Amino acid sequence: MDAKFAFKIRLASLDELLWMHQHIPEFPGKASHDFYEDRLKHRLYLALVAEKEGELIGFKVGYQSDTPDRFYSWMGGVRPEFRKLGVADALADFQENWAVEHGFTSIFFKTRNRFPAMISFGLKRGFKILEVIPKGGVEDYRIVMGKGL
Repeated sequence: MDAKFAFKIRLASLDELLWMHQHIPEFPGKASHDFYEDRLKHRLYLALVAEKEGELIGFKVGYQSDTPDRFYSWMGGVRPEFRKLGVADALADFQENWAVEHGFTSIFFKTRNRFPAMISFGLKRGFKILEVIPKGGVEDYRIVMGKGL
C-alpha cells in the first residue's frame, strides 16, 4: 500500500453496501436493499467498507456457506479511481483474518471469465481454480476459486 494513501476498513451497513455496489462499473443493473438483506439474513456474515476521509472507496461482503467451516467471499469491489492502491488486498486481509478468528478453515469465491483481473487477484492471494461452471457464453463461465485458511 502507498504510504501516502491512508484509508480505514470498518463494518458496513446494508445501505453502504448498496451504494458501493452501484459505484462498481463491472456490476450490471441495479441492486436493491433486498438483494443484500435477503442473501445475508439468518447467516453469519461480514460486511466491510474501506473509506478515505469519510468517502466510501471499496467494499467486501461474505458469509458462512452451507459447509459450516467454509467462508464464501460473495461480493466486493473497489471504485475504479481507487484501484491499484492496496484497497482490495486490505479488505481481503481483514476478511480472511476475521474468518480464521471465527473458525473457518477455507474460503472461496466465484467470478467470471470476463474478469481476468479478479482471477489474477485470487491467484496472487494463493487461491486455486477449483471449478469452471459453463453458463451462457464463454465470457460468462463461472470460475470458482478457493484456498485453505
